[in-house]
Amino acid sequence: MNINATLIGQAIAFFLFVMFCMKYVWPPIMHALQERKKKIADGLAAGERGKHEKQLAEERAKEILREVKEQAGEIINRAEKRANEIIDEAKGNAREEGSRLLTAARAEINQEINRAKEDLRGQVVALAMLGAGKVLQREVDETVHAELLTQLAAEI
Repeated sequence: MNINATLIGQAIAFFLFVMFCMKYVWPPIMHALQERKKKIADGLAAGERGKHEKQLAEERAKEILREVKEQAGEIINRAEKRANEIIDEAKGNAREEGSRLLTAARAEINQEINRAKEDLRGQVVALAMLGAGKVLQREVDETVHAELLTQLAAEI
């Protein structure tokens, strides 16, 4: 056998093998590599978008948290203001009630004073009659002298 013929036969077989690979094997491999490259690029882009969205979500969460804190502060301020209003209203009501009770107590005291004066007048009239009876050494008739005694009690 001739080495040149073998070498040429092997070169033709290798050339046919390369042509076969370039036509039928290489395009699907390149297509798969391109798809894989695209998927990796899409995955990296999605990762970047995810990082960006995460950052935006964190900023939104901080903003929402700040707004909630502000609202909570406003609610607390309104509650404190309302509590102060209720306290002031209660103080006003207590003052009014105290004034009303004081007025009622003064009126009751005046009524008691008037009753005591009337009782005292009655006792003075009885004492005056007793004294007058002893002075005159006779009994003073209350029915006969009732008008005089009433006038005397009014003067006292």
